[in-house]
Amino acid sequence: LMMKMMVMMWMQLIVMTTMIEMIMMMMMIMMMLMMMMITMMMMTMMMLLMLMMMMMMAIMMIMLIMIMMLMLMMKMMMMMMLRIGMMLIGMTMSCT
Repeated sequence: LMMKMMVMMWMQLIVMTTMIEMIMMMMMIMMMLMMMMITMMMMTMMMLLMLMMMMMMAIMMIMLIMIMMLMLMMKMMMMMMLRIGMMLIGMTMSCT
């Protein structure tokens, strides 16, 4: 029973973390969209150079976000591995 409770707790924790990550991602996407809208509004001849600069910046941001995503994925994987390991150890301990 205790082990079941523990597993449930872990699952809840994982779900919570993932939810937070998702919310963060959504925020980032929203920000990006806003930037795009602003750039579209600035589509006058005078602002073409500025637009180019903005685009470059946006590309940079996307790259950064991608890297961040990769890092997060790696971290999540590591955490999952650790958790699975802990669970297995717990199971073996309880069995013996």
